[in-house]
Amino acid sequence: MKNQYSPVSKTVIYLLLIFGALLSIAPFYWMFVGATNASGDILHIPPRLLPGKHLIENFKNLQESLGMTRIMFNSLFVSLVSTFLSLLICSAAGYAFAKFKFKGRDVIFFAILLTMMIPSQVTLVPLFKLMVALNWLDTYQAVILPQLAVPFAIFLIRQNMLSFPDDLLKAARIDGAGELRIFFTIVLPTMKPALAAVAIFLFMSQWNSFIWPLVVLSSPDMYTLPVALSSLIGLARIDYGQVMLGATISTVPVIVFFLIFQKQFIAGILGGSVKE
Repeated sequence: MKNQYSPVSKTVIYLLLIFGALLSIAPFYWMFVGATNASGDILHIPPRLLPGKHLIENFKNLQESLGMTRIMFNSLFVSLVSTFLSLLICSAAGYAFAKFKFKGRDVIFFAILLTMMIPSQVTLVPLFKLMVALNWLDTYQAVILPQLAVPFAIFLIRQNMLSFPDDLLKAARIDGAGELRIFFTIVLPTMKPALAAVAIFLFMSQWNSFIWPLVVLSSPDMYTLPVALSSLIGLARIDYGQVMLGATISTVPVIVFFLIFQKQFIAGILGGSVKE
């Protein structure tokens, strides 16, 4: 096929793409630079575009203010455990909706999709009352358990599993394999791209979750990173060096997680376009 773009058109397109990429990277770069500067230098005019010498000082101040070691452990523990359990539950639900025929299947699946239209803020009060009744306030399970069944994750996995061949499932059943064995040893290994895409979505959602942890957590030792960082914004004085460093620390794990699974993420999203 003959290339339809002239050299001039290609140059313009590449320049636009480079400009767009720089615009996307600029806020992150400014945040990283701000993490290495003193609070007074961050708002300096003209802005300082080169890293400063206050990174260690900002980290010490941040450690004294929040106890970053404990906060990072809380966020990582909550995010990883929640991602693993949610991935297991949502993949099982998606497999059931895709490959099992039972009465009311489509109605139940449609009801699950409808819940995506309900603002999460509507559920805060009933969930909080439930946590109070269970005496789970200020605990890890209060943050993790209410957010395990994610409708979008169920939908995406179900769409990917529609493309899984039914003949392979029938052959496994004829060979005497049970449903759990089929699910864990045959279905899930072939769904790695979809699972990676869902895992990135679930990890980012839990890692950046703010409202629900703020509601159920009251002890600073139990805070996750977004809640802890919000406490740095005071009424009288704001140490922007600490804020920038905290934002940088909260951003790095998400970027690393995405870079590791980016190929699977793209493949999993494309796989979700398969229709019945």
